[in-house]
Amino acid sequence: MQGVLLVDKPKGWTSFDVVNYVRRRVAAAEGKKPKNVRVGHTGTLDPLATGLLVLLVGKEYTRRATDLTKLDKSYDVTMKLGEVSSTGDEEGEKTSVSDTVPGEAAILEALQSFEGQIMQVPPVFSAMKINGQRAYKLAREGKEVILEARPVQIYSNELTSYTHPFVKFTSGVGSGTYIRSLVEDLGKALGTGAYMSDLRRTRVGQFDIADAQLTSDSKLLDGLASLDS
Repeated sequence: MQGVLLVDKPKGWTSFDVVNYVRRRVAAAEGKKPKNVRVGHTGTLDPLATGLLVLLVGKEYTRRATDLTKLDKSYDVTMKLGEVSSTGDEEGEKTSVSDTVPGEAAILEALQSFEGQIMQVPPVFSAMKINGQRAYKLAREGKEVILEARPVQIYSNELTSYTHPFVKFTSGVGSGTYIRSLVEDLGKALGTGAYMSDLRRTRVGQFDIADAQLTSDSKLLDGLASLDS
């Protein structure tokens, strides 16, 4: 059993949780031990995020993981204005910044100003490596984390709704772009502060969330059964 499996990751699950879950299901279907089944993913989603996780099942496909991690991605984003978060998302400690209420024109201008190739500093709580260690592990240990800005590509930021303090927009980005950093930069540009309160990945390259299976859905087995055997 091998191939590409699209999963709609639920909130609260890590990407590794999904990989382990699918590995166990494949192992059970093939009468193998989970440790003898190769399953990998092509790009991490934060535990609080939902949406498309592209899994590769089988040795031939897991070898292609590096190529597939370079694909463009699309997200549905919700950001909350007026506060910042220590982690850049709902999980962190919140600090009030401003009670200013920007107009929709200001929101649109800010979103458009972050389209194209921009310089972006990855979040401290990210999987970026510093001297071989993950940045988030160092941050959780209370150690200083310094990450340098790097170029990323943002193809589009389109406003879908705005009811203060929540701004909802869709973002199409290149590989390596951090939406939490984008939201924090938007908050700075607006002078209000902001953090990412919700995130859903809807597309990875040619793969679409509409074709994904829920981990809690019996159809996941159908997805597995459709893989090459």
